[in-house]
Amino acid sequence: MKPRYRVPLILLAAILSLAVGILPSRSDDAAKPRINADRLHEHVRILAAPEMKGRGSGTPENDRAADYIAKVFANAGLEPAFGKSYFQPFKVTVGAGLGKGNAAVTEKGGEREPLKLQSDYVPLNLSDNGHERLALVFAGYGITADQHHYDDYLHMDVTGKAVIVLRHEPQEENPQSVFAGTELTTYSEIVNKAINARNHGARAMILVNDPAPHVAEEDALVKFGSLAGPENAGLLLIHASRAVVDRWLAPSGKTLADLQRAIDEKLTPQSSYIADIALDLTVDVERRMAETRNVVGILRGSDPTLASEAVVVGAHFDHLGLGERNSLAPSQAGKVHHGADDNASGTAALLELARSLAAERKSLKRSVVFLAFSGEELGLLGSSYYTKNPAWPIERTAAMINLDMVGRPRDNKLFVGGIGTSPGFRELVEKANAGGLSLSFTESGYGSSDHQSFYIAGVPVVFFFSGLHADYHKPSDTAERIQSADHARVVELALHTAEALVEAPQRPQFVRVQEPQRPVSGTGGGSGYGAYFGSIPDMGEEVEGVRFADVREGSPAGAAGLRAGDVLIEFAGKPIKNLYDFTYALRAHKPGETVAVTVLRGKDKLTVDVTLTQRK
Repeated sequence: MKPRYRVPLILLAAILSLAVGILPSRSDDAAKPRINADRLHEHVRILAAPEMKGRGSGTPENDRAADYIAKVFANAGLEPAFGKSYFQPFKVTVGAGLGKGNAAVTEKGGEREPLKLQSDYVPLNLSDNGHERLALVFAGYGITADQHHYDDYLHMDVTGKAVIVLRHEPQEENPQSVFAGTELTTYSEIVNKAINARNHGARAMILVNDPAPHVAEEDALVKFGSLAGPENAGLLLIHASRAVVDRWLAPSGKTLADLQRAIDEKLTPQSSYIADIALDLTVDVERRMAETRNVVGILRGSDPTLASEAVVVGAHFDHLGLGERNSLAPSQAGKVHHGADDNASGTAALLELARSLAAERKSLKRSVVFLAFSGEELGLLGSSYYTKNPAWPIERTAAMINLDMVGRPRDNKLFVGGIGTSPGFRELVEKANAGGLSLSFTESGYGSSDHQSFYIAGVPVVFFFSGLHADYHKPSDTAERIQSADHARVVELALHTAEALVEAPQRPQFVRVQEPQRPVSGTGGGSGYGAYFGSIPDMGEEVEGVRFADVREGSPAGAAGLRAGDVLIEFAGKPIKNLYDFTYALRAHKPGETVAVTVLRGKDKLTVDVTLTQRK
């Protein structure tokens, strides 16, 4: 490793005096790098090794990664944040398994025909649990699309019944179709079919593969545990084989293929009640909870006045495990999703920043909290938990630096978010950029990573991100694809930025950024067309409904008086039990519409009118 040198920051004085105070000067040798690329890469190699099995939250390998991080913290001389421990444990839902009580029996004319689990049918992991005796209804594709004048539930009463729905959507092979032809739309998503069935009063939904030509000839059932969505969609959900459903339809003289063809030819629903048959169904899904851990180490500052304030440096270390959730290569589920760039690269940066800053602890004015988050891939759970249970008081947290996917800059480019959350942040980062990276700035403190949790809590944030690539959320995100020299330059920039914030005499002023309009999502990001609401959901809160972590200023929700902490329970007359319900309900409305929205605010129920605007 090359000798350590300090960053020359005296030129920042004039620029940042109002924002972060007059900054002390450093040695003229600061342009020489202090981050060792080989050691940085060794951290990535260890964390993204095959034996770490993708570091999924709640797994033994995730715990091993946490142990490794804690060991590096200890070797650097960081103080454990929780007495003698670096670990902050919390619970997460990590998946689901089939219980022993699953059973399905067809009842017809006094005779009972048991269905075979895994060959005749399989429960879906989003299913509710329970036992019901259900009348059957064929409900086409299970779609209600008012803008396309198509509704499989039109004139049908499915209350308390089981609806049979085809897996995809009408006219899938027709490029002229209103459903976008050869490109499947959100109407084909299984979770949306389930929400629509529940909204129409169904107690169960039976998914069945399209006969032809939408899917391959084999009638493969969905692998249990492979579906993304809410833990419990609020109704019983199974996937049945075509042979089973055709037996149910036989007395009517129709087949699935006949019904599908009739729908697709004229885009006309063919829904019907199935007489004289009932399904005795028991679904038993066991949700698996596990403990995972944030890793937190503290480096105390030396200035008697400023040491009570801290700068947080953070990165998440969890990834997708074997790709059961959120993989962008679903056909490779079961393979290790190594997560070298996402986010062993940011974790490695965190570890080397801890080593570098600890070596100059005597000159640091503010304290530094080093935070390795778990649960990020499940919805920013670790950072959300920390901001509600901080090791260092949030009100004395001066700023937060987040590193997520920083190992593969393309064309020398690095994205820097959050620079609008405090005056002078852009100039500070530009001055710290001794390595000559091409910086692209965004002002927002929101985003699909852990800095968002701190921004919502009122902390100025800086987010370093080198961009998405073809290996994102795939098994191919491996250590050898990390660009070590460029990775080290990003970490050098983060080091200089951290030093500037730690040594600034004045605490950065927090600014709530005037946000561009965005669609509702788990992260508050994204873009596109359609109706805009303006809330940020709290992914760490397990409630029935959607708790708002924040509400964007100037948004439709904000203008209607909704605020952080409200729990959305009804949208335009539809019950909202989870974020998927909310997304589905919002998509059914257009900009300019005014909808009634009901929230719980503490113990009070509040209904307001919200006028939706255009997403931009």
